Amino acid sequence: MERTLSIVKPDGVKKNVVGEVISRFEKKELKISALKMLLLSKEEAQRFYVVHKERPFYGSLTHFMSEGPIVVMVVSGENAIAKVREIMGATNPKDAAPGTIRADFASDIERNIVHGSDSQQSAAYEIPFFFSSLEIL
Repeated sequence: MERTLSIVKPDGVKKNVVGEVISRFEKKELKISALKMLLLSKEEAQRFYVVHKERPFYGSLTHFMSEGPIVVMVVSGENAIAKVREIMGATNPKDAAPGTIRADFASDIERNIVHGSDSQQSAAYEIPFFFSSLEIL
């Protein structure tokens, strides 16, 4: 069993699609092992996305991720990382396959509804950023 982190970003919370995101994961035989809603400070968003610090979108991304509540979750199951990324769709919703979360709900490449760990290494950093081992079932 593999674990990954997924985030419903501020635009997804605002559009009221948190339940739809979770439902799409569950329909693909994935389990939600931990879940919470929170509001990141700008500094917390900067720490979380530190891997992108040198990229031109870092400032706007961290601003966006701290502008409203997010829902963070640990998603577990066989090949969870790949399955979550497939369900989410391409980062740019214009390139996302029909029926994916981003194709159905995202407005642009930055306001793209969801985040998902892109590798086991990323998941190993991202999950404990938000959850202690006592919070993951």
